[in-house]
Amino acid sequence: MKNLRRAVARVSFLGLAVTALVASGAAMAADQISIGLITKTDTNPFFVKMKQGAEAAAAKGGVKLISAAGKFDGDNASQVTAVENMITVGVKAILITPSDTKGIVPTLKKARAADILVIALDTPTDPQDATDALFATDNFKAGVLIGEYAKASFAGKPAKIATLDLAPGVTVGVLRHNGFLQGFGVREGDPSVVCSQDTRGDQSKGQTAMENCLQKVPDINIVYTINEPAAAGAYRALKAAGKDKDVVIVSIDGGCEGGRNVKAGSFAATSQQYPLLMAQEGVQAGIEYAKTGKKATGYHDTGVTLITDKPVSGMDSKDTKFGLDNCWGNK
Repeated sequence: MKNLRRAVARVSFLGLAVTALVASGAAMAADQISIGLITKTDTNPFFVKMKQGAEAAAAKGGVKLISAAGKFDGDNASQVTAVENMITVGVKAILITPSDTKGIVPTLKKARAADILVIALDTPTDPQDATDALFATDNFKAGVLIGEYAKASFAGKPAKIATLDLAPGVTVGVLRHNGFLQGFGVREGDPSVVCSQDTRGDQSKGQTAMENCLQKVPDINIVYTINEPAAAGAYRALKAAGKDKDVVIVSIDGGCEGGRNVKAGSFAATSQQYPLLMAQEGVQAGIEYAKTGKKATGYHDTGVTLITDKPVSGMDSKDTKFGLDNCWGNK
């Protein structure tokens, strides 16, 4: 009987120890810093690389990354739901590439009111101060670079320009479009811009947009695109029409596939940006806020580089070897 009592006591003690251990583990899990990442989609290579950068920075910093994405570029409803869910679970920071730069603002105000640091990546909100900070390419400058390049490489010949844009009112699309026009030396409404179509940055929509422009103006000779997937679609349409050798395509992204397209001669030039760096710096800012209470503020420029294998006089650029070595921020 004495041995039985000892055995029961031992089991009871072990049970208490296990319970204490489980409780301790739960407490540690509850204390772990969580940071949210919300991208426009989870299929565009730009945002895939951004997520990889955030994951690496979170792992290095010992924090938990909670990620979400829209179903398509422009899907504000899914991003609103993601922000609300992250508020509920108590993240310390939210990093977001907003699909609807105005529509997301009221929800981001709720997050900031809950003492969550909110950082925009790549795409500024409208107004920009709806977030605490912005980590991004200078999108206007990126547009200026390829506009200047297209102008210089065209050697004064009459231009017939197609602009394959993003969507109405989205800040990143507006900045790149306006930058391209300024770089080329024309204003909105200039007769040299013979066709403008929205693509939402999608390859298939880019192809359709280019087909529509060719039906309208068969001898288009310069194509600006919001990003490289749209540029790939445009090139496919031009090649199918037998016009790929007659058109200068310039774009923005500097992704790995885009670099290969510049190297192959499908695109003349691209402005390279660094989404991996945006995400890494954003996560680091979130960790610092969680640990010290210090908030990142204002605009943080993550850089842009003109990539081409056909440099023009007076413009700084890098070749496709550099572009491929550094695509998406693999520095």
